Amino acid sequence: MEPAVIQLLILAGIAVFLILRLRSVLGSRDGFEQTRLPGENPAAEPAKKPRFEVIEGGPDTDITDHVPEGSDMAKALAKMKAVDPEFSVDEFLQGARGAYEMILMAFESSELDPILPFLSRDVFNSFDEVVQLREQQGLRVDATFVGLRELNIVDASFDKATREGEITIKFVGELTSVVRKSDSGEVVEGDPNEIKRQKDIWTFARDMSSDSPNWKLVATGE
Repeated sequence: MEPAVIQLLILAGIAVFLILRLRSVLGSRDGFEQTRLPGENPAAEPAKKPRFEVIEGGPDTDITDHVPEGSDMAKALAKMKAVDPEFSVDEFLQGARGAYEMILMAFESSELDPILPFLSRDVFNSFDEVVQLREQQGLRVDATFVGLRELNIVDASFDKATREGEITIKFVGELTSVVRKSDSGEVVEGDPNEIKRQKDIWTFARDMSSDSPNWKLVATGE
């Protein structure tokens, strides 16, 4: 076999390895990957063993790394994990990070259809009302997500009767945002070169006993 052919085969083998490696890394992430919410796994993905093993009598660091040990929030998160052993607080927060950017940018661009399955009816109606008001006023928003400076759990609760868990997160993001006239593109408000800091308090909810790993955004605030 000629050296040129052998070299092509080696390069092709390296390319296949890199593609498979990239897919394995991306596929292990819980959260938004196009239309995935925090904690969601593909239906075909085999069940995973819990990533965190708690020493009997010791604290669960998956919980205590994010909320004070012994707090009401810690107790609520522990109850969620008791119902769903696959639930990981750390993985949930990684998913919430992506969820924040995806939902925020969809709202800013007035494109709500892709995120409809991940919003409660009340939240969707609230977002849609603002979007329709913009359209009536002939305005559009051009926004770019710069990054997330802060992400913290500020509350968590678990309803024993319904087995629904709720986790409230404080996000502090940075973005550029400009309001323009839809027809002319004239700037009405904002500066495309100015990075603004935005704080949001969002609550996600999920039936922890459900086969579906999807979390929904059920409340928003500042």
